[in-house]
Amino acid sequence: MSSNLHEFTGRPAGAPLPLLVGDLSRPIAWRDGRPVSAATFLGHVRAVAALLPEAVGAVNLCEDRYAFLVAFAALIVRGQTNLLPPSRAPHAIDEVMSGHPGSYAIGELPLSPAPVGYLQMPALDDDAAPGEIPHIPADTVAAIGYTSGSTGRPKPNVKTWGSFVASNAGNANLLRTAIGTSFDVVATVPPQHMYGIEMSVLMPLLSEVSVHAGRPFFPADVATALGTMPEPRVLVTTPVHLRALVESGVVLPTLAAFVSATAPMPVDLAAEAERRFGAPLHEVFGSTETCVFASRRTSAADDWTLYPGVTLHPQPDGTLVDAPQLDEPIALADIVTLHDEGRRFQLRGRNTDLLEIAGKRASLGDLNRRLLAIEGVRDGVLFQLDEPDASGVRRIAGLVVAPLMSEQAVMAALRHAMDPVFLPRPLRLVDALPRNETGKLPRGSLLELIRPAL
Repeated sequence: MSSNLHEFTGRPAGAPLPLLVGDLSRPIAWRDGRPVSAATFLGHVRAVAALLPEAVGAVNLCEDRYAFLVAFAALIVRGQTNLLPPSRAPHAIDEVMSGHPGSYAIGELPLSPAPVGYLQMPALDDDAAPGEIPHIPADTVAAIGYTSGSTGRPKPNVKTWGSFVASNAGNANLLRTAIGTSFDVVATVPPQHMYGIEMSVLMPLLSEVSVHAGRPFFPADVATALGTMPEPRVLVTTPVHLRALVESGVVLPTLAAFVSATAPMPVDLAAEAERRFGAPLHEVFGSTETCVFASRRTSAADDWTLYPGVTLHPQPDGTLVDAPQLDEPIALADIVTLHDEGRRFQLRGRNTDLLEIAGKRASLGDLNRRLLAIEGVRDGVLFQLDEPDASGVRRIAGLVVAPLMSEQAVMAALRHAMDPVFLPRPLRLVDALPRNETGKLPRGSLLELIRPAL
C-alpha cells in the first residue's frame, strides 16, 4: 500500500486533492477475472463526465461496482454530487430526487420504469485517453448519504472530498497495519451504502487497492469472486452475510482478513469465522454521519480502538465524536465508557435503546442478544412501539424467525432469559425479517410487519 496515505490530511479547506493515487498502470478493479488499470479507469471517467447533463447531482444507481466507481468519479469531476438514497426502492429514489430539484439518476442498466431523467451509461469496454489525474477541491460536496431509516426517517449527510480523503486514511491504516502489505477487496455490501463507499470505492481510489466489480451474494458466488482476485484478499461483509458463509459449509480461497460493519458482530460468530476460514475478523465502528472511526478484533477484545486523531466526549445522552473527517464534532446516541487515556472505549448501548418500564431498566441491545441466543431462533428483533397502550406504557414488540418453534415456545424461553416486564407483547413469528441490502432493519418495515399482531 502506498506510503503517502496520510499526506493528504491537514490541508487547508478547499485545497485541491487528487482523485486517484498511485501509478496509472496499477489495477483499480477486476472485471470478469481481468484487471482494469487506473489509466483505463480515468479514460472511462472522462468519457462519462462529458455525457453528464448540467445538474446539481445525480442518484448513482449503478449495480456493477466498477460502473459505480466510474459514475462516482465522473460526477465529482463535473462538480456534481453523488446522491445516495437509503435503498433502491422507487419511493426512496423519488424522495431523494424531490429533495434536490434538477437532479437526475444514472446507472449502467436499462431500467423500466426508470426515474425521471434517467441516464444510462455507455458500455465501459473501450479504452479512452486518461489524461492527467484530476485534483478536486477539498470542500467539493462529493456525496450526500442518507441514513438507513433503522431509527426513523432517513436523514441526509454531506460528505466533502476532503472528508472522504481523511476518513480513508484511517481505514487504510487499519488494514495496512493488520495485513502488512497491499491487498485486494471483494465486498458483499452495496457501493451506495457509506460503509460500502469507504471500503470498496474510496479504497481503490486513494489507497492503491483494487476491488472486485461485482457484489456476490450467495456463499458460492463469494468464493468464486475471491478466486478471481490475487492474494492477499480482504472480504468486506456484514454479520448477516458472514453467518450465511459459515452455515453454508463453503470453502473460501485464502483470505488475509475480514472486515465487518452495519450491525453488532456476535463474538461466537466472529470466532467461528476465524476458525473456519483462517483469517482475522476486524469489526469497524462508525455511522453515515461520522464514517468509520474505530475498530476491534471482535474475537479477542470487547473494547474498540479509536483511529488516529479521533477523540470521544461522553455526554449524558450519548457521545460527541471529533475526527479528522469531521468539520465539527457530531453527536451520536451511543453511550460509551473510555479506557486507556481515551484511546479505547467500551460500548454500553444507545440512549434510544434504554428502556424503563415499571421502574425497571434494560437495554434493547441486551434483550436482543438474549433473544438470538435461544436455541432454534435463527433471526429476530425486539423493538419498542411508538404509541403507548392504555396504561401509558410503550410496549416491546418482537418479530422472530424460528421455523421449528411456536410463539408459545419462544415466549417460554424468553421468560427464562429476561424480566417479565420486558417480554414482547405482541410477538409474531415470520418467515424472514425485512433486512435491507446491508442487513439493517428499517423501522417502518418492522412496524408494517408487526401491525397484524397489534
